[in-house]
Amino acid sequence: MPKAVYSERTVEAPEGVTLSLKGMKVTVTGPKGTLERDFAGEPVKLSLTKNTLKISVAFPRKKELAMLGTIAAHVRNMIVGVTQGYTYRLTIVYSHFPITVEVKGKEVIIKNLYGQRHPRFAKIFGDDVKVKVEGDELIITGINKEHVGQTSANIQEACKLRGKYHKDPRRFMDGIWLSAQHVGIE
Repeated sequence: MPKAVYSERTVEAPEGVTLSLKGMKVTVTGPKGTLERDFAGEPVKLSLTKNTLKISVAFPRKKELAMLGTIAAHVRNMIVGVTQGYTYRLTIVYSHFPITVEVKGKEVIIKNLYGQRHPRFAKIFGDDVKVKVEGDELIITGINKEHVGQTSANIQEACKLRGKYHKDPRRFMDGIWLSAQHVGIE
């Protein structure tokens, strides 16, 4: 089978979204805000015509072909973020000791997990991410999919029990768990 000499992917911005390119830095602006990402160091060539971003590579190997799809997916996620946004819902689960959660600045504070006296802290990642507590649910919203996902992961990781406190997670399910992911800010 002959090898490909040239390969490309295109990402077209919908109406109301503008793409701009400066070097290898892609900026996407839409009704919900602006996202920027630098693809410097990647083995691809970026070019912008009107509102269509072309990602191309000459004489691609397996890594370069994979990178074409990855960069196209990142830009599509940025477009969805600035038009609709992302929402993650996490459920607070406990069997005996009620867990209390509060948001202070750029941190989520988890108190009384398994009746422990010391609180646990989870960092809110990024400037555009908002976390609010509604009953037994945490709602994380933002325009950057990676920041929203990382904040969710930080909260779940803060609830893990380690060392002598480790319990079987199939039986002891206390903690904060991801229950839903949505496109669109509610």
